[in-house]
Amino acid sequence: MTPPTPATSATPAEPAGPAPLAGPAGAAPSRPSFVETITVYLRPRVLIVMFLGFSAGLPLALSGSTLLVWMRETGVDLGTIGLFALVGTPYTLKFAWAPVVDALDVPVLSRLLGRRRGWLVLTQLLLIAAIVGLALCDPAKAPGLVALGALLVAAASATQDIVIDAFRVESLPENEQAAGMASYVAAYRIGMLASTAGALFLVSGFEAAGLGKAAAWTWGYVTMAGLVAIGIVTTLVATEPAASARAMHDPAAHAAGSPLRRVTVAAVGAFSEFLTRENAALILAFVVFFKFCDAFAGAMTAPFVIDLGFSRNDYAAIVKGVGLAATLVGGFVGGTLARAYPLVTAMWIGALLQSGSNLVFAWQAVVGVKLWALTVSIIVENFTAAIGTVVFVAYLSALCHSPLHTATQYALLTALAAIGRTYLSAGAGYVAEASGWVTFFLLSAVAAIPSLVLLAWLQRTGHFRALAASAAAKRSVQDT
Repeated sequence: MTPPTPATSATPAEPAGPAPLAGPAGAAPSRPSFVETITVYLRPRVLIVMFLGFSAGLPLALSGSTLLVWMRETGVDLGTIGLFALVGTPYTLKFAWAPVVDALDVPVLSRLLGRRRGWLVLTQLLLIAAIVGLALCDPAKAPGLVALGALLVAAASATQDIVIDAFRVESLPENEQAAGMASYVAAYRIGMLASTAGALFLVSGFEAAGLGKAAAWTWGYVTMAGLVAIGIVTTLVATEPAASARAMHDPAAHAAGSPLRRVTVAAVGAFSEFLTRENAALILAFVVFFKFCDAFAGAMTAPFVIDLGFSRNDYAAIVKGVGLAATLVGGFVGGTLARAYPLVTAMWIGALLQSGSNLVFAWQAVVGVKLWALTVSIIVENFTAAIGTVVFVAYLSALCHSPLHTATQYALLTALAAIGRTYLSAGAGYVAEASGWVTFFLLSAVAAIPSLVLLAWLQRTGHFRALAASAAAKRSVQDT
């Protein structure tokens, strides 16, 4: 049900990177005035990050839930639809090429725009090409080509996530990091809404204008490809982060020798540093399972609504209206929780809310085709999903406290988090077919138990106290 954790990490080469987001781990940050709380969201750097959040959120549904609606409308069976969760594999494996993005420059583009912006423009151009390619496929006649197109969209999107992670953390100073995180997550959700509700409205509009179903879907996807231009314009308007600009011209950055050797050194150092930490295995398991219950239910939410008897326009209207409002409110509530309370407290709140929200869809299956009930379900789901996403982003960012390896480590963590919506959720369609919708959503809530057990275990071992101590030590170094 929740979108994958938005790219919100770090790749800085200096200590100023991940420290700001480590604050929620337990330290008590200074409280800004009400005016400062509002105006920080209007600062140019935060606005740039916000638009990049939209660019990051836009492609996900085009190879996910929107594609599933297209497939279901063309008669593809639920089992095959469930297997299409596997096209999210690039989000799971993106840590494998994250060191490439960190260690190497893009020919011509990096020289003209800088290291981060050069990679951003490249991935955005690749996204446009991949989405247009997917638009030209027919799910009923060529599901293999559709799978390939969706896989290419996911690969380009995952690479864009890696670069945006680094750009955000390197661009924002400490007093703008919290605002950047909240606005990024909110814009990410808006980008997803544009490619779900927005795309569905477009398809319906094209059909109303006289296009056939196949042509309407094609032009709907082509229009979505055009929206990627928002990310390109944002990248061109933005300024290359100072840390990235210095690193690009630092002889030490090329001291490792050949490009392959530089990538290898970056990868080995990042992984070994993390895996030698205390409770590393528990932490990685928790990252895998925290979003599993949400992702398992989310894999079937769109087909469930269609099967229940709601029209495409009804679903899109509710998601775009009250669903958007609930997402925005939930995102900023999540940001407030992550700043006002110790991180472990915020994590418990997010975990319990996102598992409980699955129950509203079991209730929806009993109530049936009633718009008011679907409205309640979408409000609850979007509100709790946004809270869970923000606090999870804060946790992942706090884990990346080594400035030498932040981007690669964050890519590894978000890739592990994606396992829940790819491999572990691939059989959701078969479970739904075998159990029925009510039982399916009840089971999806029960699927939260592993993450709750791991959260309690990590809390008991002092993991969150260690994160707080690390954050405090890093702020002390920055203040001196």
